[in-house]
Amino acid sequence: MNWKTFFALLSRDGHVARRNLVFTLVQNLLQPLLLTFVFGRILTSSGMMSTAYKNVLLPGIIGTSMVMSGVWAVAMPLIAEFQWTKEIEDRLLAPIEIGWLAVEKVIAGMIQALVAGLVVIPSAWLVMGSGVNISFQSPFLFLLICFLVALFAAAGGLALGCSIGQAQVGLMFSLVIAPMIMFGCAYYPWAALKHFPGLQYAVLINPLVYASEGLRGALVPGIPHISLLAVVGALVLINVILLAVGMKQFYAKSIG
Repeated sequence: MNWKTFFALLSRDGHVARRNLVFTLVQNLLQPLLLTFVFGRILTSSGMMSTAYKNVLLPGIIGTSMVMSGVWAVAMPLIAEFQWTKEIEDRLLAPIEIGWLAVEKVIAGMIQALVAGLVVIPSAWLVMGSGVNISFQSPFLFLLICFLVALFAAAGGLALGCSIGQAQVGLMFSLVIAPMIMFGCAYYPWAALKHFPGLQYAVLINPLVYASEGLRGALVPGIPHISLLAVVGALVLINVILLAVGMKQFYAKSIG
């Protein structure tokens, strides 16, 4: 492991992110703020939905924002670097083992996912207005869930970025990202699916379910949620699988 090279690569990605800071913030904030304004402000203020729904919605919005940011930050550059710009070839010439290049990509993606989540919290809170009662009484648990969610987003981005072609990017969002969000318990708690027992257990293969329910359990423990022990265990298992798949694909594409 060449730490100097590793941190130089990480610093370069950080520099690129800072140069695109305005675009990145707009990309990360626009959709979450629109969703919170429509569902958390308009519908609750008009009486069409209960004010308590704000507490259900906010953790899901945070989780979705983190996942989308992390996947985008890792998958899209990898697709471009491997198939279009060929910039990855410069990185492969760096004095560092190939596997550590993938690790650097994952860490950079995790940082962007964490920043996206932390930025969304106060922004969405302000947009929703009064009635949001989230709690930070368990900061260690909250940070642990955030770390695992960020790792899932970045590892998922690594696996997707090394597995699909440039022509399949649209399909990735249509067939993978969109269903994951709609059935990821971001806009409703997992317990709300009790009237659809088949679907309730089918969605447990969706990693976003554990991200949404974990953040909901850490921030709004009074709302029914999946056991946090089960959430942590599931996220750890999912991260291990995605990292293994992503590393294998990255190595194969690098030497191929």
